[in-house]
Amino acid sequence: MIRAPMPAPSRSAPPPVPGFAGRAIACRRGERLVFAKLDFALPAGGALLLTGPNGSGKSSLLRLMAGLGRPEAGAITWEGEAISADPAAHRARLHFIGHQEAVKPVLSVAENLAFWAGLHGGTSGIAAALAHFRLERLADWPARLLSAGQRHRLALARLLASPAALWLLDEPATGLDDEAVGDLLAAITAHRAGGGRVALSTHTALPLPAAATLTLGRAA
Repeated sequence: MIRAPMPAPSRSAPPPVPGFAGRAIACRRGERLVFAKLDFALPAGGALLLTGPNGSGKSSLLRLMAGLGRPEAGAITWEGEAISADPAAHRARLHFIGHQEAVKPVLSVAENLAFWAGLHGGTSGIAAALAHFRLERLADWPARLLSAGQRHRLALARLLASPAALWLLDEPATGLDDEAVGDLLAAITAHRAGGGRVALSTHTALPLPAAATLTLGRAA
């Protein structure tokens, strides 16, 4: 009796990871592989703390998460779709605050916030942002007159001046006094309570309940 060959087993693609996620990500700077085979998952309401020594790739990972570069390998997805498939949509859903605060010195504090909020389609949160980060009395000051700590608070106020589902923050507590750190943590808590996501790098312990921690390796 002749038997028909058995059909080859089907190979289906792995199911998409819900939320904001990365799979097997690798990053290269010049000739150096900064990290490889890195995974993360950030659901609605979640927080991800990126830790590790200088040069381990925390800032590089945040930039990849923001779509400001493409990983050497792997994929970063939003609800199962690669963020590279629609870069404009990904930019519209996030705030990225890095070491360069992008404060325009010729504009006032309030004008800086209005400019940033306008890029995200609305300015209704400016007053609340000024109040939360204790910048109300400085609203009409030219930004060039601000101290380093005040400029950093102004940069962080962008988070509240207009809504965004994803906050990417590179060492956001650097240069802040205890009161301002408390304001930052309160903003993050409220954002998460509303289903927002936060990924941030830090060299200091930040009390974020139920936050996941991703420790990157030591620099070569």
